[in-house]
Amino acid sequence: MSDMLNQSPRRRGRRPVDASEPVEAVDNAVPRGDMRETMRDDDPRARAARRAAEIRGHRGDMDEGTDEFHIDQDMVPEGWTYEWKRRLLLGQEDPSHMVALYRDGWEPVPLNRDSRHRAMMPRNWGENTIERKGMILMERPTELTDEVRQMQLRAARKQVRDKEAQIAGTPDGTMTRDHKDARPVIKKSFEAMPVPKE
Repeated sequence: MSDMLNQSPRRRGRRPVDASEPVEAVDNAVPRGDMRETMRDDDPRARAARRAAEIRGHRGDMDEGTDEFHIDQDMVPEGWTYEWKRRLLLGQEDPSHMVALYRDGWEPVPLNRDSRHRAMMPRNWGENTIERKGMILMERPTELTDEVRQMQLRAARKQVRDKEAQIAGTPDGTMTRDHKDARPVIKKSFEAMPVPKE
């Protein structure tokens, strides 16, 4: 029985190999391909690390929560401005607001422009727009956006100047505010408002 255990197992029709016999070379052997499976170009751990970094970039600081309306500036084409605009009002379409947006140069960002926008909506989304909680992602040439911001800045500064003139001035027929104690003190700095204690 111990002799049987020491012998190599027989295979169909082959006799056991004796180490003392010379091995004959076979000239007509079929060439074998590489037995190793080809290595993947992408290591799964490296791919997972890249995806985690991408998600962290979208999510921001985990303590602050997720900004659902974050716009990654890498996906905005050069020369364009992306902004979220209101599409629905109490769950209903607001056509007059959309007409005003179109008049100001805003148009919906097309979803099928390229693959970088595809990740912003579900795969089975049937529309060609990017929408989220009643908002729609819209684009406008940056040149127009800069012009509008300059106009808004001029209008805001005019309001401040008008209010300062109103505060410093007096109604017709009354005394002027030339005395040092009668002059208004206008602060142009920002400070926190005190919160009343209950």
